[in-house]
Amino acid sequence: MAELSEQKEQELGDIKSARQSSNGLWFGVIILLIIIGLAGAGFYFFSQLRDQQQDLGGEVKGEMSKQIADYQSQLVAIQSQLASLESNVAGKDNHFTQTLADFSQLHNEKLEGTRNELNDAIIRLQRQLGKTRGDWLIADAEYLLSVANERLHLVGDVNTTREALEAADQRLRESGDASTFKVREEIAKELSLLKSIAVPDVVGIYASIQTLQDRVDKLALLLPYTGKTLASPADSKKSPLPTENQGLLDSAISQLQDAVVIRHTEHEVKEILTPEEALFIREQLRVKLEMVKISLVQRNEVLFQSSLADVKKWTEQNFTKNTDDSFLADLERLNITRISSQLPDISLSLKMIKDIATLRVETDKAIQPLDAMVSVKKPTAVESSKPVETLVPAEAVEPSK
Repeated sequence: MAELSEQKEQELGDIKSARQSSNGLWFGVIILLIIIGLAGAGFYFFSQLRDQQQDLGGEVKGEMSKQIADYQSQLVAIQSQLASLESNVAGKDNHFTQTLADFSQLHNEKLEGTRNELNDAIIRLQRQLGKTRGDWLIADAEYLLSVANERLHLVGDVNTTREALEAADQRLRESGDASTFKVREEIAKELSLLKSIAVPDVVGIYASIQTLQDRVDKLALLLPYTGKTLASPADSKKSPLPTENQGLLDSAISQLQDAVVIRHTEHEVKEILTPEEALFIREQLRVKLEMVKISLVQRNEVLFQSSLADVKKWTEQNFTKNTDDSFLADLERLNITRISSQLPDISLSLKMIKDIATLRVETDKAIQPLDAMVSVKKPTAVESSKPVETLVPAEAVEPSK
């Protein structure tokens, strides 16, 4: 029995071991299947992940390529802008360089011009400083001659012109320069011409015209006019009044006599002037006399005569003849007066003194034959006691120029 029990236990053990081995096999198969499933799932997920990575890489690459293309286009635009900027900078640089060169050239030209002007001024100053007193006197005489010409031909001032010529001749005499002899000779001729000129009395004629202007208010108008001022009441009170009615009558008569003036005239009275018209006629006569004075100051002979004729015509048309005979007589005297005269030409002496260098050359040529005559006389037995006579050239006795 014990052996049977042991066999049963052994069989049971074998069955258990067989069951355990089969269970382990199935467990291993299950584990293997699980591992295979996990591997397949992992491979699937790995392939999915790889596909996603590829898709993501393609998108990234596309986006990156697009951005790179954009960056390249931007770089091209930046390069083109840089090229245009460089060209602009180069153009401006060339412009500034040209402008600087032009400015430098202009500055150099101005500097050269200023240098030349300074050199000329220095040379003129040296010449002025190197002049002698005779040269200064000749320059002063030239100025006086120019003043004489201006005063004679622009103003007609004969007296000032004569004084200027005399002063210029005095300067040339004091200079002692032999080359100014011809200039002084011409000045003497011009002075003789000026002495023969009759100088009109402009101041006296002007005063006569001014007197005529002052007499305008005293001239009687040809036509009657209204508006004469009445006598003051104080004048009427001065006369004694015997009665009240007689005083009123005398006052009325006196006022009427002052208001109405009876004149006998040969002309037909067509109208009565207003006070404004009467004042206009007198003022117009004053204006015409003022034109006469202006023509006198300007020494315009034609305008002077025409203005006097206009004054005479206006006077005869608007004023009576019995009260202005002296006024018309004064106008006639002015009409025969000449306010201008024929002025001579005194410009030759000025031209000669401006060309003083030529005169000096001619004078030097004239004195050269005298220089060749310089010699010393040998004393004889009779003349041994006499001093030695020597011929001295003319330049030795001339004052320094």
